[in-house]
Amino acid sequence: MFAVVRTGGKQYRVAAGDKIVVEKLAGEAGDTIELGDVLLAGEGAELKSTEGLKVSAEIIAQAKADKVIVFKKRRRHNYRRKKGHRQQHTILRIVAIGDQKAEKPKKAKAEKPAEEASTAAAVEAPAAEAPKKAKAKKADAPAAAEATPQAPLKIEGAESEQVDAPAKARKKASPKKPASDKGA
Repeated sequence: MFAVVRTGGKQYRVAAGDKIVVEKLAGEAGDTIELGDVLLAGEGAELKSTEGLKVSAEIIAQAKADKVIVFKKRRRHNYRRKKGHRQQHTILRIVAIGDQKAEKPKKAKAEKPAEEASTAAAVEAPAAEAPKKAKAKKADAPAAAEATPQAPLKIEGAESEQVDAPAKARKKASPKKPASDKGA
């Protein structure tokens, strides 16, 4: 079932279990409030009567929005004002619409033993296998570093891209310039 509720001058389409951010409402985290201004309610394509229908919600947190900078300026009058504003809002979890309550997600207990078994197996692994793996990784590391292509390096004012290569390679690659004749 869904409902469209109005709070703080805005309208929100909600269903049981949804989380929404609304303008600041009175209350603390954990409190339950009722949104009585229900504009529309229905299930699927079928609409239902909204008379006496209330949406119950739990306050998750009271928070502030991101800062908005307000900057005023008047040209040629040396007038500049800069202020910041953070709007306060409330985060709600919709618990029930009318008499229909939200289903709480079930926690899977079967996953925890499987995780514990895998960590226990890793701890019991023989110590002789660990050094072999470390040696193999060290041998592969230089080959992997050589195989990675060099990223192009962009330089302002240059017409073409240059490759970021080690200094030795750049010296070999650069052609020698002919000696200029200063006296002639």
